[in-house]
Amino acid sequence: MQPIRRLAFVVNEQKAGAAELAQVLMTAARRAGVELTHTEHFPLPEDGLKGFDACCVIGGDGTLLGVVKAAARAQVPVIGVNRGSLGFLTTFSAEEARTHFTDLLAGSYRIALRSLLDCSTGPGQHDLALNDVLLKGEINSRLVRLEVFAGDELVTDYYCDGLIFTTPTGSTAYNLSAGGPLIHPAAEVIAMTPVCPHTLSNRSIIFRHDVRLRVYNRMEHSRLLVAMDGQRNLTFCQGSPVEISISPLKLPLVQRVDYSHFTVMRTKLQWSGGAAEAPKDPG
Repeated sequence: MQPIRRLAFVVNEQKAGAAELAQVLMTAARRAGVELTHTEHFPLPEDGLKGFDACCVIGGDGTLLGVVKAAARAQVPVIGVNRGSLGFLTTFSAEEARTHFTDLLAGSYRIALRSLLDCSTGPGQHDLALNDVLLKGEINSRLVRLEVFAGDELVTDYYCDGLIFTTPTGSTAYNLSAGGPLIHPAAEVIAMTPVCPHTLSNRSIIFRHDVRLRVYNRMEHSRLLVAMDGQRNLTFCQGSPVEISISPLKLPLVQRVDYSHFTVMRTKLQWSGGAAEAPKDPG
């Protein structure tokens, strides 16, 4: 890959050790002749990464979500260094970052293109999500009735706490907690998972990449909350459907050359059981 010559650092100084690690990595970058900027403020404005070769985010997945729109619009690769908890998006540990940062700056990395959801709630109400779009009642204690269409075809109506629409990347987030499927990040699909549906037969549905989903609020005198990546809310235009599709934009995410998705899954989700031993030759 191309060497990194202009690098933006986004550091969540509320995370233990993030500021100290940022100083170590910025010192390494300066020694390599890289031009730097540094901020502790996020989300970034949509033009906040224009002209940069990469953006290094030090914090948790929530910090990285704060740079997604700027990175996707400018097509700037994101280096995520985890100082949070699970860190599915921030794929570099602090130790990995210290060890491999100089090589990474020199071009020893690969880029994974991650799907984004495009969501509209009416004229002028539009946003992107890397993980998920959540539709739920504005009042937490009330169920909602949501009618879902895939194109012009009725899927069904749900009486539930809400619906989660997720990318493969976001399948390990709220979708996983709600009993939804794990999806390989290279699969170009949308998963729809109901939250506490008022029937035993409602389960997740996987839609193909070119679907355009429309969701109608069928509860009178109630408003919906439309949450993007758990960070931003879209204003819901009464009477307009919520429209969700896969965006033509992708998020470029930096990974180590030897990155393994399933190694990350085994480690982060603490999968156990081990591989069965091969049977011994009785002879």
